[in-house]
Amino acid sequence: MRYLERKPGPALSSWVDKLWYLSDAPQHARERILPSGTHELVINLEEDEFRVYDSVDSERCRRLSGAMVSGAYARCFVIDTREHASVLGVHFQPGGARPFFGLSARALANTHVGLESLWGRAARLLREQLCAAPSVERRFGILEAALARQLSRFRPHAALSVALRQLDAGAGVAEIAGQLSLSHRRLIELFADDVGMTPKLYARVLRFQRAIASSSAGAPPWAELAALAGYADQSHLIRDWRAFSGLLPSEWASHRSVAVKQHHVAAPARTGAETSR
Repeated sequence: MRYLERKPGPALSSWVDKLWYLSDAPQHARERILPSGTHELVINLEEDEFRVYDSVDSERCRRLSGAMVSGAYARCFVIDTREHASVLGVHFQPGGARPFFGLSARALANTHVGLESLWGRAARLLREQLCAAPSVERRFGILEAALARQLSRFRPHAALSVALRQLDAGAGVAEIAGQLSLSHRRLIELFADDVGMTPKLYARVLRFQRAIASSSAGAPPWAELAALAGYADQSHLIRDWRAFSGLLPSEWASHRSVAVKQHHVAAPARTGAETSR
């Protein structure tokens, strides 16, 4: 797997975590992408299509154009790894995508949208420029310039940055609302508009991601891991792990040795059609 990334310049750093490039030819046919509480812009430079599969119904497929936006998901979805041949992407900061797309993050929650439906003809022209660019560094520069042109004057409510920090530190939603002098309902509305999920769900995703990050090579001590990540017990960990990844922790552990991009896990093939290359 060839993976490169670049941090954005100061004009975009409040909104964009990183720009990345991936080229790959993995043996596994599909990968699960796990919830992260963030948005992603991805551009397929090899073919003008993306295929997104449902994590429950493995034959249910959405086909989108070769430039799309992925909203904040509450569960995993599955991608076709044949699209790893040459992919460029933008990983936004939590709550950072809204200024670039002109709509509430709620509208993108649990779905994918073709970039052309958001940016119009500029999306098609951008992909053409990126495909023609002679190097990855040049592509990063073109993409960053395109993001800067689309950046609106929108600024999130001041409560958002406080809520994100406090949730990351383990504070409860009611506690955060009290600190901000907001009603519980108003905090949920503001947060979901910018992040694409409720603060409670976002806190669960953070806890799940902490559990993944804390797991080490070999068979993890699940009870200890549950306590470290902030779960009530091992059963609580297993329920969330299954809800977010579609896998039991032990199933996930059997696939984690495969090199994949962050927030991805190799998905075992279920049918002969799925392993066809």
